[in-house]
Amino acid sequence: MRVLGVDPGLTRCGIGIVDSAPGRRASLVAVGVLRSSPELTVDMRLLTISQELDQWLDAHVPDVVAIERVFAQNNVSTVMGTAQVAGLAMVAAAKRGLPVAMHTPSEVKAAVTGSGGAEKAQVQKMVANILGLGELPKPADAADALAIAITQLWRPAGMLDKAERYQMTPAQRQWAAAEQAARKARGVR
Repeated sequence: MRVLGVDPGLTRCGIGIVDSAPGRRASLVAVGVLRSSPELTVDMRLLTISQELDQWLDAHVPDVVAIERVFAQNNVSTVMGTAQVAGLAMVAAAKRGLPVAMHTPSEVKAAVTGSGGAEKAQVQKMVANILGLGELPKPADAADALAIAITQLWRPAGMLDKAERYQMTPAQRQWAAAEQAARKARGVR
């Protein structure tokens, strides 16, 4: 299984891709940060992030997209940008027939560190350890995206929330599976 994790943000959007490995392990495929300039208008910033998300999805052909669930903050403009980018990731996945999973920050921290209140540095250290990396993934947005992907990868099989289970009709699921198989056959993966 290949999971693309997204830590949404309008200025910096962390993105990380991991593959499952035998023995409940994970291996790094790719990691990065999508950026948009605060000097651009919001519509152009969203377009920039959207185009880069499309490139990553087409280049790496994940089986599922996992996104950090937006939570309330005091800074409304930050929440809005984060929610807008999370929406872009959901739409990009839906266009490709990919399931989307949402994870809260505390759920992600607990999955990779054992504590839902872990600090960013602890998350980075555990992600590096889990993936066998020689150095910490930086910036924190990139490490968070990998942590989100790992969290999804480690979910027990069949553990989908209600929204994920009913997101697509049986026909849509069959079409998505056929589309995914065709991409793999073309060697896009």
